[in-house]
Amino acid sequence: MANPFDDFDDRTAVLMRAPRECASWFWNLDGEVEPGLESALRTAGRMSAILQKHALLEPEALEWNWFQIGKGGLGIHSRRSLVGCSLEDQALPDGLRSCRPHGHPRAEMGGILVLGPGTWFDASGTRHSEYRLVELMVSPDEIGPSAELSVYHDVWGQCDFQGKPHPAIHAANAPRLSSALQELVQLLGVEAEPGDPTYYGRAEGYGLAAPDIIDGRAPDLTDAVFG
Repeated sequence: MANPFDDFDDRTAVLMRAPRECASWFWNLDGEVEPGLESALRTAGRMSAILQKHALLEPEALEWNWFQIGKGGLGIHSRRSLVGCSLEDQALPDGLRSCRPHGHPRAEMGGILVLGPGTWFDASGTRHSEYRLVELMVSPDEIGPSAELSVYHDVWGQCDFQGKPHPAIHAANAPRLSSALQELVQLLGVEAEPGDPTYYGRAEGYGLAAPDIIDGRAPDLTDAVFG
Protein backbone atom coordinates (compact mmCIF):
# COMPACT_ATOMS: atom_id res chain seq x y z
CA MET A 1 0.00 0.00 0.00
CA ALA A 2 1.29 3.46 -0.85
CA ASN A 3 2.27 5.67 2.04
CA PRO A 4 -0.33 8.50 2.23
CA PHE A 5 2.44 10.85 3.37
CA ASP A 6 4.48 10.38 0.16
CA ASP A 7 4.49 12.57 -2.96
CA PHE A 8 3.67 15.94 -1.46
CA ASP A 9 3.59 19.00 -3.66
CA ASP A 10 6.98 20.74 -3.64
CA ARG A 11 5.50 24.21 -3.43
CA THR A 12 5.16 25.76 0.00
CA ALA A 13 1.54 26.02 1.15
CA VAL A 14 0.81 28.03 4.26
CA LEU A 15 -2.29 27.54 6.36
CA MET A 16 -3.45 30.06 8.91
CA ARG A 17 -3.59 28.48 12.34
CA ALA A 18 -6.09 29.76 14.88
CA PRO A 19 -4.74 30.54 18.36
CA ARG A 20 -7.53 28.40 19.82
CA GLU A 21 -8.99 25.17 18.52
CA CYS A 22 -11.71 25.25 15.86
CA ALA A 23 -13.11 22.04 17.29
CA SER A 24 -12.14 19.30 19.70
CA TRP A 25 -13.40 15.89 20.77
CA PHE A 26 -12.90 14.34 24.21
CA TRP A 27 -13.05 10.73 25.37
CA ASN A 28 -13.51 9.85 29.03
CA LEU A 29 -11.75 6.48 29.22
CA ASP A 30 -12.35 5.79 32.90
CA GLY A 31 -13.29 2.12 33.14
CA GLU A 32 -12.26 1.51 29.51
CA VAL A 33 -8.46 1.52 29.85
CA GLU A 34 -6.08 1.26 32.77
CA PRO A 35 -4.79 4.53 34.22
CA GLY A 36 -1.11 5.46 34.15
CA LEU A 37 1.64 6.29 31.70
CA GLU A 38 2.05 2.88 30.07
CA SER A 39 -1.66 2.66 29.31
CA ALA A 40 -1.76 6.26 28.02
CA LEU A 41 1.03 5.54 25.56
CA ARG A 42 -0.68 2.36 24.37
CA THR A 43 -3.86 4.37 23.82
CA ALA A 44 -1.88 7.03 21.95
CA GLY A 45 -0.33 4.35 19.75
CA ARG A 46 -3.67 2.79 18.86
CA MET A 47 -5.29 6.15 18.15
CA SER A 48 -2.27 7.36 16.16
CA ALA A 49 -2.47 4.28 13.94
CA ILE A 50 -5.96 5.32 12.85
CA LEU A 51 -4.96 8.94 12.35
CA GLN A 52 -1.92 7.83 10.38
CA LYS A 53 -4.07 5.60 8.17
CA HIS A 54 -6.07 8.69 7.20
CA ALA A 55 -2.86 10.73 6.74
CA LEU A 56 -3.86 13.07 9.56
CA LEU A 57 -0.92 12.51 11.91
CA GLU A 58 2.52 11.00 11.50
CA PRO A 59 3.86 10.84 15.10
CA GLU A 60 7.28 12.49 15.42
CA ALA A 61 7.50 13.77 18.99
CA LEU A 62 5.83 13.94 22.40
CA GLU A 63 5.49 17.09 24.49
CA TRP A 64 4.19 17.60 28.02
CA ASN A 65 4.40 19.86 31.06
CA TRP A 66 5.19 18.96 34.65
CA PHE A 67 3.09 19.68 37.71
CA GLN A 68 3.19 18.80 41.40
CA ILE A 69 0.19 17.96 43.52
CA GLY A 70 -0.38 20.82 45.94
CA LYS A 71 1.70 23.24 43.83
CA GLY A 72 0.17 23.04 40.38
CA GLY A 73 2.13 23.67 37.20
CA LEU A 74 5.90 23.99 37.57
CA GLY A 75 6.42 25.95 34.37
CA ILE A 76 8.68 23.19 33.04
CA HIS A 77 8.19 21.70 29.60
CA SER A 78 9.66 18.48 28.13
CA ARG A 79 9.91 17.12 24.60
CA ARG A 80 10.84 13.61 23.47
CA SER A 81 11.55 12.76 19.84
CA LEU A 82 10.09 9.54 18.48
CA VAL A 83 12.85 9.14 15.92
CA GLY A 84 14.16 5.61 16.28
CA CYS A 85 11.28 4.42 18.45
CA SER A 86 7.52 4.12 18.42
CA LEU A 87 4.70 4.73 20.87
CA GLU A 88 4.66 0.98 21.49
CA ASP A 89 8.34 0.87 22.47
CA GLN A 90 8.53 -0.80 25.90
CA ALA A 91 11.39 1.47 26.95
CA LEU A 92 9.48 4.67 26.16
CA PRO A 93 7.64 5.11 29.50
CA ASP A 94 10.87 5.02 31.51
CA GLY A 95 12.45 7.32 28.95
CA LEU A 96 9.73 9.88 29.58
CA ARG A 97 9.99 9.52 33.34
CA SER A 98 13.74 10.13 33.11
CA CYS A 99 12.95 13.65 31.89
CA ARG A 100 11.59 14.54 35.36
CA PRO A 101 13.16 17.91 36.26
CA HIS A 102 15.98 17.95 38.79
CA GLY A 103 14.91 19.41 42.09
CA HIS A 104 11.33 18.20 41.65
CA PRO A 105 11.32 14.50 42.57
CA ARG A 106 7.55 14.55 43.09
CA ALA A 107 6.77 16.11 39.72
CA GLU A 108 4.05 14.43 37.67
CA MET A 109 3.48 14.52 33.93
CA GLY A 110 0.57 16.48 32.52
CA GLY A 111 -1.29 15.63 29.33
CA ILE A 112 0.98 14.27 26.59
CA LEU A 113 0.69 15.77 23.11
CA VAL A 114 1.47 13.52 20.15
CA LEU A 115 2.89 15.82 17.48
CA GLY A 116 3.78 15.44 13.83
CA PRO A 117 2.69 16.37 10.30
CA GLY A 118 -0.54 15.58 8.53
CA THR A 119 -1.84 15.86 4.98
CA TRP A 120 -4.35 18.39 3.70
CA PHE A 121 -5.62 18.97 0.16
CA ASP A 122 -6.09 22.31 -1.57
CA ALA A 123 -8.90 23.22 -3.96
CA SER A 124 -7.07 21.66 -6.92
CA GLY A 125 -6.58 18.36 -5.08
CA THR A 126 -2.88 18.93 -4.49
CA ARG A 127 -1.70 17.45 -1.21
CA HIS A 128 0.42 19.34 1.30
CA SER A 129 2.07 18.52 4.59
CA GLU A 130 1.28 20.62 7.66
CA TYR A 131 2.89 20.18 11.07
CA ARG A 132 0.32 19.83 13.86
CA LEU A 133 -2.57 19.53 11.43
CA VAL A 134 -4.32 17.65 14.21
CA GLU A 135 -3.26 17.36 17.84
CA LEU A 136 -3.76 14.25 19.93
CA MET A 137 -3.47 14.42 23.70
CA VAL A 138 -3.61 11.53 26.16
CA SER A 139 -3.66 11.72 29.93
CA PRO A 140 -1.10 9.73 31.95
CA ASP A 141 -2.91 10.63 35.18
CA GLU A 142 -3.36 7.75 37.60
CA ILE A 143 -6.96 8.93 38.03
CA GLY A 144 -9.29 9.51 35.11
CA PRO A 145 -7.63 8.36 31.86
CA SER A 146 -8.77 10.36 28.85
CA ALA A 147 -7.89 11.40 25.31
CA GLU A 148 -8.60 14.48 23.20
CA LEU A 149 -8.28 15.37 19.52
CA SER A 150 -8.14 19.03 18.42
CA VAL A 151 -7.98 20.89 15.09
CA TYR A 152 -6.88 24.49 14.50
CA HIS A 153 -7.16 25.09 10.74
CA ASP A 154 -10.02 26.12 8.45
CA VAL A 155 -9.72 23.21 5.99
CA TRP A 156 -12.21 21.21 8.08
CA GLY A 157 -14.93 23.86 7.92
CA GLN A 158 -17.30 24.96 5.18
CA CYS A 159 -15.66 28.39 5.00
CA ASP A 160 -12.15 29.73 5.41
CA PHE A 161 -11.21 32.05 8.26
CA GLN A 162 -12.10 35.07 6.11
CA GLY A 163 -15.64 33.75 5.77
CA LYS A 164 -15.39 32.68 2.13
CA PRO A 165 -16.98 29.30 1.33
CA HIS A 166 -14.47 26.74 0.05
CA PRO A 167 -16.54 23.66 -0.83
CA ALA A 168 -13.73 21.88 -2.72
CA ILE A 169 -11.31 22.15 0.21
CA HIS A 170 -13.99 21.11 2.68
CA ALA A 171 -14.94 18.10 0.56
CA ALA A 172 -11.31 17.02 0.23
CA ASN A 173 -10.51 17.18 3.94
CA ALA A 174 -13.53 17.02 6.25
CA PRO A 175 -14.62 13.47 5.31
CA ARG A 176 -11.22 12.07 6.29
CA LEU A 177 -11.49 13.68 9.72
CA SER A 178 -15.05 12.41 10.10
CA SER A 179 -14.04 8.86 9.17
CA ALA A 180 -11.11 8.92 11.57
CA LEU A 181 -13.30 10.16 14.45
CA GLN A 182 -15.83 7.41 13.84
CA GLU A 183 -13.09 4.79 13.82
CA LEU A 184 -11.65 6.21 17.03
CA VAL A 185 -15.05 5.88 18.69
CA GLN A 186 -15.21 2.25 17.61
CA LEU A 187 -11.66 1.65 18.81
CA LEU A 188 -12.15 3.21 22.23
CA GLY A 189 -15.68 1.98 22.81
CA VAL A 190 -16.72 5.43 24.03
CA GLU A 191 -18.60 8.16 22.16
CA ALA A 192 -16.66 11.37 21.62
CA GLU A 193 -17.83 14.37 23.61
CA PRO A 194 -17.60 17.72 21.78
CA GLY A 195 -15.19 20.17 23.37
CA ASP A 196 -16.15 23.67 24.41
CA PRO A 197 -16.87 26.04 21.52
CA THR A 198 -14.37 28.81 20.81
CA TYR A 199 -14.43 31.97 18.73
CA TYR A 200 -13.11 29.89 15.82
CA GLY A 201 -15.71 27.13 15.76
CA ARG A 202 -17.14 24.14 17.56
CA ALA A 203 -17.47 20.42 17.10
CA GLU A 204 -20.78 18.96 15.99
CA GLY A 205 -20.97 15.23 15.51
CA TYR A 206 -17.85 14.11 13.65
CA GLY A 207 -17.07 17.47 12.11
CA LEU A 208 -17.34 21.22 12.57
CA ALA A 209 -20.66 22.94 13.05
CA ALA A 210 -21.84 24.93 10.02
CA PRO A 211 -21.26 28.68 10.38
CA ASP A 212 -23.94 31.31 10.03
CA ILE A 213 -24.00 32.39 6.37
CA ILE A 214 -25.16 35.93 5.56
CA ASP A 215 -25.10 37.19 1.98
CA GLY A 216 -23.07 34.16 0.95
CA ARG A 217 -20.33 34.54 3.57
CA ALA A 218 -19.59 33.43 7.12
CA PRO A 219 -18.14 35.79 9.75
CA ASP A 220 -14.59 36.99 9.15
CA LEU A 221 -12.47 35.59 11.98
CA THR A 222 -9.17 37.18 10.95
CA ASP A 223 -9.60 40.15 13.29
CA ALA A 224 -7.83 37.91 15.83
CA VAL A 225 -4.09 37.27 15.62
CA PHE A 226 -3.18 34.09 13.78
CA GLY A 227 0.09 32.19 14.15
